[in-house]
Amino acid sequence: MDHKSCYKAVLARDRRYDGRFFTAVITTGIFCRPICPARTPKEENCLFWPSAAAAQAAGFRPCLRCRPELSPNYPGWHGTSATVTKALRYISDGFLNDHNIPQLAEKLGVGERHFRRLFQKHMGTSANVVALNRRLLMAKQLLTETSLSVTQVALASGFQSLRRFNDALKKHFRLKPTEIKKHRTATQNNAESLTLQLSYSPPFHWDYMTSYLAVRAIPGVEAVEDNRYSRSFQLDGKSGCFTVYPHPNKGILCLTIHNAAIPSIPRILSRVRSLFDLDSNIDIINHHLSAHSDMSWRIRTTPGLRVMGAWDPFELTIRTILGQQVTVAAATTLSGRIVARHGLITDTPEKKITHIFPTAQILFDADLSGLGITHNRVKTIHHLARKLVDDPQFFQRTTNLVDFVSALCRLPGIGPWTANYVAMRAMKETDAFPSSDLVLLKHMQKNGKRPTARKLESISEDWRPWRAYAAMYLWANDPDNTEKDI
Repeated sequence: MDHKSCYKAVLARDRRYDGRFFTAVITTGIFCRPICPARTPKEENCLFWPSAAAAQAAGFRPCLRCRPELSPNYPGWHGTSATVTKALRYISDGFLNDHNIPQLAEKLGVGERHFRRLFQKHMGTSANVVALNRRLLMAKQLLTETSLSVTQVALASGFQSLRRFNDALKKHFRLKPTEIKKHRTATQNNAESLTLQLSYSPPFHWDYMTSYLAVRAIPGVEAVEDNRYSRSFQLDGKSGCFTVYPHPNKGILCLTIHNAAIPSIPRILSRVRSLFDLDSNIDIINHHLSAHSDMSWRIRTTPGLRVMGAWDPFELTIRTILGQQVTVAAATTLSGRIVARHGLITDTPEKKITHIFPTAQILFDADLSGLGITHNRVKTIHHLARKLVDDPQFFQRTTNLVDFVSALCRLPGIGPWTANYVAMRAMKETDAFPSSDLVLLKHMQKNGKRPTARKLESISEDWRPWRAYAAMYLWANDPDNTEKDI
C-alpha cells in the first residue's frame, strides 16, 4: 500500500487493515494500529511500516491505547513466500529464544544469506529484530492482561534474565514493567488460570468454525459447548487445558488457559492463533477467490471462513486416517476409543476434558484390537507412530507442499487425499487441495455431471495460492451435509 492509501485507512479506522501496516507518528515517537482510537495525526507526521518490528527498529515505541501486541500477526507483505511464513511461525513459537539465525535458516532449508535478504525484503527488518519485538509485545500483553509477576512475565516472554527484560523494556518502550502494569485489566490472582485477548481481521465466521470442530471433537480431548471450544494439552511436562470463546462486546476472541507451565504460554497463544487461522488476510483471500464464479456466491453466503488448523500434526493425522471411507461420527467415535484406552488421564476444570491424546511413543506398538478399527488402518497408525518415534522432526522436516505430500504418501495407507488434508490443516499450507474429495467433486458438478479429480485439479489452478480456503468454502456449502469425513 502507498502512503496515501495507508492514511485513508487510518482516517477510516478500518479494521480490515489492522495488522497490515503500522503508523509511526514522528512528533510523539509512538507507533499505532490503523484502528487506534486516539486523535488522528496529521498526514505529514506519519510514517507507515510493514510490521511492528520494523517500526520498533526505527526507534518508535508501541501505543498504550491501541496496543499493537493485539494486532493480527500478518507478515508485512502480500506475497506467497513459504519461507518467511514458516520462519514467522517458528519465531512465534520461540525458536530464536534458544537458537540462532543459521540454525533457523537450516531448519527452513535455505542458505543463511538468502534467508536474511528474504526476511529483510518482506518484513522490513531482520529476523532477530522481529523475534525481540514479539517477545516485547508478548510481555506487554501479559503485563496488561494478567496478574503474573514481572519475573514470570520475563520468563514467559523468552528473556533469559530479569535484568535483560527490564533493560529491553526501558530501551524500546521507555517504560518500566510497573508502569505498564498500571494499565492492567486482569482480575486473576495466580498463574493457574489466565485469560488473553486474541484479535483477528473481520469477517470471521465463528459459528461455522465451532460447528465444524464440534462434530470432529475427539471425546475426552476436545469439547464444544455453549459457543466455547475447549481442549487439553501437554507442554513442558505439564498438562492443562484451554477454552476459546468470542468476547460478548468486542470483535475479538478470549483465550482462557488453565494450569500451563509459564514458559509454554507464548506457544499456546501461537498454536491457538494457528488453530483458528486468526492471522490470515481474509480480505485479500476473499477478493482473489471472488473473482471466480464458482467461489463468489459461496463467499457471500458464508463470509469469513478460515482454514481450521490443528493443535498437533500427529493427532490430526491419526484422526484423518480413522476418517478414511467412514462417516464423521464414526471417526469421532474411533478417536474417542483410542483416547479412552491409551490417553493420559488429566484433571481439568472442564468436565468433558479428561485425557491427553496419546503420543507416538504410546501408539507405535499400542494394542488397538477390539476398537472397531480395520486391520489396515491399525497398520497405518502403527507405521505413522513408528515414523515419529524414529524421526521426531518428521512434520517439520519438509519445507514445501509438494515435498510434504510426497513424504506422507510414502507411508503405507496414506494417499494424496489424506496428505493434502493434513497439509492444509496441520501444516497451514494455503495451497493444499484434496482434489479427490467426494464433496468437492459433488459441489463442482455442472448439469448433474461431476468432474473428475484431474479436472477439478485443473479448475483449482485459478484459486492458487489459496486453494485450501476454496476447499473450505466448498465444504461449508454442502446442501446435503454428507461430506466425506475430514
